[in-house]
Amino acid sequence: MKSFSQKIIMTFVPFVGFMIMRVLWYTSKKSFHIEGEFTQEQHIYVCWHGELFMSPQVYRHLHKTQNAAAMISHHFDGELIARVYAFLKIGAIRGSGRKGAKEVFLKAFRALKEGRELLITPDGPRGPRHHMYDGAVGLAVKGKKPVCVINFTCSSYWQLKSWDKFVIPKPFSKIDFYIQSLSLKGMDVDEAKVYLRKKMMEHTIT
Repeated sequence: MKSFSQKIIMTFVPFVGFMIMRVLWYTSKKSFHIEGEFTQEQHIYVCWHGELFMSPQVYRHLHKTQNAAAMISHHFDGELIARVYAFLKIGAIRGSGRKGAKEVFLKAFRALKEGRELLITPDGPRGPRHHMYDGAVGLAVKGKKPVCVINFTCSSYWQLKSWDKFVIPKPFSKIDFYIQSLSLKGMDVDEAKVYLRKKMMEHTIT
């Protein structure tokens, strides 16, 4: 049961957070760098947990109306993220990567089969930072879908002292977004995890 203070936070924080996200999006100078053969083919989109402030907005910039869902934890902060995503018209597949992992995986795989694109943070919801859990890779390999990596670097930013070192670009900063379409065809899960992590580390703020 949520406390009164949690209910207040749930009511106001997602909207305020979303408005701040949009203000920083529109006041920044953005450059997009697309690597690989990027098509409208259904992808599984991945970013690090610390990049969630901008990466979902990049997704909606690329796909204005695509039906999409994000894998989001049942934790309190997960609920906040889900409500922010709702403003971007991105649905939520709720669960935990550690508890009930099989159930969440099956929900996500079903959504993939229904034609929805998936947004996943491979190191979420609790880290360690930049650790590659099985979820995104397992879905890509089993579903035979390419993976699209979204990373960014920026000229000026705040970095929180959270486990994910969450990055918030400062107003009017220059942001370089890197979008990589990757095929994991022919790889097993372990090979794909090593390869995907390597690609995700190429253009990220450390």
